[in-house]
Amino acid sequence: MMLLAKLGAPSVPGKRRVEEDAISCRIETYHGCVMDRRKLLLVPAISMAIASFQYTFVKGIAKAEFADMPALRGKDYGKTKMRYPDYTETESGLQYKDLRVGDGPSPKKGETVVVDWDGYTIGYYGRIFEARNKTKGGSFEGGDKDFFKFKVGSGQVIPAFEEAISGMAPGGVRRIIVPPDLGYPDNDYNKLGPKPTTFSGQRALDFVLRNQGLIDKTLLFDIELLKIIPNQ
Repeated sequence: MMLLAKLGAPSVPGKRRVEEDAISCRIETYHGCVMDRRKLLLVPAISMAIASFQYTFVKGIAKAEFADMPALRGKDYGKTKMRYPDYTETESGLQYKDLRVGDGPSPKKGETVVVDWDGYTIGYYGRIFEARNKTKGGSFEGGDKDFFKFKVGSGQVIPAFEEAISGMAPGGVRRIIVPPDLGYPDNDYNKLGPKPTTFSGQRALDFVLRNQGLIDKTLLFDIELLKIIPNQ
């Protein structure tokens, strides 16, 4: 009995099987937890991969939208043309308002006009690209070398400028809203006048005209007809 006590009680086969089953269950449970954890880690990884793909895909689309697409050059990129209720709209789409009505006959085709003008990128933060800083309404005196001149009907200026001048009289000031199709051809102010006289003005206008993004290229001009030079 003493020997049996020292050696310990004999093992019972049934009890050993129960213990082995319990250990096996714990092992299976452990592996199950490991598998569950792996699944939990795998799901976010898959989600992140999908999100990354979607971001790359959308980013690629965005780059495509802002790429240089010849078919869209000269267009307003789907932007709605603004209609200003206090302006008169012509058949061409030009909108104008007379800030001051001039006196006398309007210029005829072939005559040279001398004008003073201001220009703004009204569709993009209203940035000014030409400001003569001369008093509007004053009488024209002296030489005309500091002012912009062009011959009516000669195709020297953008269509909007030509159309606006044709209905003005000396001393008049007309404000015009110029949609892209009546502005600078091929978005290049070097092809037709009027051209900004300062580097900063040229840079401001060029940024809007040549930008291939979703920038509204509508322009605003204030035109003062200073003088009409008859045909000689």
